[in-house]
Amino acid sequence: MTGKWNVSAVLLDMDGTLLDTERVYLDSLVAALKTHGYTDDTMTLCQAMVGLPGPECEALLHARYGESFPLAEISRAFVSNRDEILSAGLPLKSGAVELLDALQAAECPMAIVTSSSLRTADAHLRLAGIRHRFETLLTRDDVARGKPSPDLYLLAAARFGLKPEACVAVEDSNHGVTAAHAAGAITIMVPDMVAPTDESRARCASVLPDLGAVLQMLRERSSLLRGTSE
Repeated sequence: MTGKWNVSAVLLDMDGTLLDTERVYLDSLVAALKTHGYTDDTMTLCQAMVGLPGPECEALLHARYGESFPLAEISRAFVSNRDEILSAGLPLKSGAVELLDALQAAECPMAIVTSSSLRTADAHLRLAGIRHRFETLLTRDDVARGKPSPDLYLLAAARFGLKPEACVAVEDSNHGVTAAHAAGAITIMVPDMVAPTDESRARCASVLPDLGAVLQMLRERSSLLRGTSE
């Protein structure tokens, strides 16, 4: 996609995009699986879950280990591991504060669009100190189909009374890119735990190293941040 973008809102994924949580989730699940004797290339399996809603992650585990898989026990161990790590605080991704500051200064509509539940998203945004920045928070509880379905992004655009084509979506995962692109949003990927596939690269307006680069691209390619300080 070349030339200027006609953008009216920015839609932000949460985990791995704004919040540095994907490593926490990954390590917590791998540890939970190993504690219960599941040691067969669990890292690859867990990486395949990045960007997926909880029910789809559970389906992958059952598909791998069978219907007798002790999901409830693994879930409890995962939550325990996760909460222990997060008790020390939840860091933001590099450039997150600067991007949010610039969008707020420009009075740009923005929303969180996440595969997490409302309860988890609200808690984690508060833990990271940025919950107050978002009036619009879309989670897997708002739709029947989570990412990689486009439903969340279609709903987010509708909440602002916009067409998806007037929105920039920022994602870190291949599943998230699939969702945003399918909705018709201008999609930017900032990879976190998993490298972009060739398909994701083709779907993105750009693949960037961090949120600072996203801010710079928005300044260059859209009129959203006109007048905000460099």
